[in-house]
Amino acid sequence: MQVFVRVVETGSFSAAALTLDMTPSAVSKLISRLEARLKVLLLQRSTRHLAVTSEGKQFYESCVRILGDMEEAEFGVSQDTDAPHGVLRVNVSLPLGTHYIVPLIPEFAARYPGVTVDLSLTDSVVDLQRERVDVALRMGQLPTDANFRARKLALSRRAVVAAPGYVERFGAPEVPGDLASHRCLRFNFRRMLDEWPFRIDGKTVYLPVRGGMLTNNGETMRQLTLDGLGISRLGLFHVIEDLKTGRLVELLPGFNGGDVEDVHVVFSSQRHMPARARVFIDFLVERLVPLLSRDFQPVG
Repeated sequence: MQVFVRVVETGSFSAAALTLDMTPSAVSKLISRLEARLKVLLLQRSTRHLAVTSEGKQFYESCVRILGDMEEAEFGVSQDTDAPHGVLRVNVSLPLGTHYIVPLIPEFAARYPGVTVDLSLTDSVVDLQRERVDVALRMGQLPTDANFRARKLALSRRAVVAAPGYVERFGAPEVPGDLASHRCLRFNFRRMLDEWPFRIDGKTVYLPVRGGMLTNNGETMRQLTLDGLGISRLGLFHVIEDLKTGRLVELLPGFNGGDVEDVHVVFSSQRHMPARARVFIDFLVERLVPLLSRDFQPVG
C-alpha cells in the first residue's frame, strides 16, 4: 500500500523507487502482485505515461486513510500521547513565506515539538499531490481540484510601486497609458505579455506592460524595484513596510479600483486529516489572520 501510494503521488515507478530506496523493477512487480490479488487494474501503463484508473483512485484514497490511521495508532501506543507528530509539508509563496510564515514557525515549533515542519518557499506552480504537500498557502484564484479544499484567510490589494530614485530619473506615470514608456518588471512564469488592471472611466481595463527585467519570484522583484530598476505590481502585504518608510512609493493609486487577490490555505480533501495539518491550519487562523488583516489595509 505504501509503495502504491508513492507511485501515485510521484507519477512513475522510477520516481517512487528513488524515494523508497528500491529498484523500479521491484516497485513494478509489487504493483503487479497487488493488482493480481485485488483482480483490478490500478494503473494504466504506457511507455511514456502512467495513469491512475478509477479503481486505482478509489484504492489510493483508502490507502492514504488507512496508512494515516496506522501511523496515528502506532504513535499513540508507543508514545502514550495524542500530541500531533510527524512531518508536516508546507508550501508557501516566497514573499508570504518570508515575511509572515517563517517568523511564526518558532512559535509553532514550541507548541508542537513532535511536528517536523518541512517548509518550501516558491512562487512556481507546484503539484501539491505529487509533492505530497499537507498544507499550502496560495494567492489569487485557485484552480479547481477535487483533491483539495481551501479556506479563505484574507484579501490583499495589489499596488503599482517604484523606488523614489526611479521616479527622479524617469518621472512618475500620471495615467496608466504612460506605463508604455516605462520599465515594468514582470514574472517569467507568466505569459510574455503581462497585463495590469486599472480603473479607467468607471471600467476595468487591462493594459499590457513591457520592458525592465523578468524574474520568477516576488521577493526578487521587490529587491529589483528597491534598486530602482523599474516599476512593479506587487501585493500590498509584500511592500507595506517599504511604503511606510518611503523606500517605495505607490504609483497611479487613483486608478486602482479593486486590484485584489484572495489568500487561501489549501489542504487535502481527505476525510481524515492528520492532526499535524489540523493544528497548523488552526494556528494560521489564530496567528496569521490578524497579521494579514492589519497589513493588508491600504496605506494612507
